[in-house]
Amino acid sequence: MCTTWEEAGWERLGEGVVRRRMPGWDETIGVIAGSEGVLIVDTGPTLGAGAELRRTVRAVLGRDVTHVALTHAHFDHVLGTAAFAGVEVFGATGMAELLRHGKEELRDSAVRHGVDPDTAAEAADLLVAPHHHVHGELTVRLGDREVLLANVGPGHTPHDLAVLVPGRAGEREIVFCGDLVEESGEPQAGRDALPRLWPAALDRLLALGGEDAVTCPATARWSTPASYAPSGTPWQPASAPTRPDPPPRRPSPRRPVHRGPPPRRSPGSRPACTAGTTAPTSLPPGRSRSRCPRCRPIPGWSSRRW
Repeated sequence: MCTTWEEAGWERLGEGVVRRRMPGWDETIGVIAGSEGVLIVDTGPTLGAGAELRRTVRAVLGRDVTHVALTHAHFDHVLGTAAFAGVEVFGATGMAELLRHGKEELRDSAVRHGVDPDTAAEAADLLVAPHHHVHGELTVRLGDREVLLANVGPGHTPHDLAVLVPGRAGEREIVFCGDLVEESGEPQAGRDALPRLWPAALDRLLALGGEDAVTCPATARWSTPASYAPSGTPWQPASAPTRPDPPPRRPSPRRPVHRGPPPRRSPGSRPACTAGTTAPTSLPPGRSRSRCPRCRPIPGWSSRRW
C-alpha cells in the first residue's frame, strides 16, 4: 500500500496540493487537501479510473474525497465521477444541463477515443451532474484551506472552470485550468470550442492567478506564465508545428491585348436598326443619301456617310 504521494506516482506542487498525469489521454488530476475536506479536480475517463483515484486518496490521506470540481464536460474529465459516492460536485453554470442531455454524445466520444463500449456505456449511464453551479466565483472551504472556483469560460468548451489554490508560507498560487491551456502541444479545439472567445477566457485565467502562479493544464505538464519554472529551468512554450509550403500559384491565363487602331467593320455587319425592319420608301426633303434615320446601316443600303 502506498503511503506517500510520490510512491503512488503523484507530483507534489505545494503543501497539501498534488497532481497526476493519467495514462492514456494524459489528462491532469489534482487533489487539494484541507483539515476537514479533500477536493479532487476532474475524475478520469471511466468508473475504473475514478475508483483507482478514490483508493489512492484514501491510502495516502486516510480519508475520502469530499468535493469534486469538473473543469469541463469532456469524457476524460467527467466519466469517473460516479465512483465518488456522497461527494459535492461543482461545475460551471450550464454544465449540469449539458451532461444530463449529452450522455450519449459523451459515450460515443469515449468509444471513438478507444474506451471499451461497455465501459463507456456504464460510465455514461451513471454519470453524475454537478450539484453546485459556478456562475462567477465560488469559495469552497476545506477546513483550514479555501479553494476558489472560477467560471472563466467559454473557450475550450462553453463551460470552462478553473480552480485557484492560494499559496501558503510564501508558496505561489496554483491554478488548475482544464484544457484552456496546453503547454506540450497544440490546444485541442473540438466542435464545442469557441475560438473567438478563447483569448478572453485566457485573460480571465491570467487575472485569476497572476503572472507568478503555477498553472496546471489538464493535458500537459505544469508550467508558469512567467519566464521561469519553479525549479529555475527556463520555461519555453511549445514550438508551432511546421507546415509544408503551399504549392506555387499557376499564372492565370490572360486574354491577348490588342495594340493598334481598332479593326474596321465591314458594311452591314452591325445589327439592323431597331426602328424598323424595312427602309423607308422615300427620304425626307433635303436628304439625298440612303441612310437609316437611327444611324445604323440596314442591309442593302449604301454605307456612305452623310
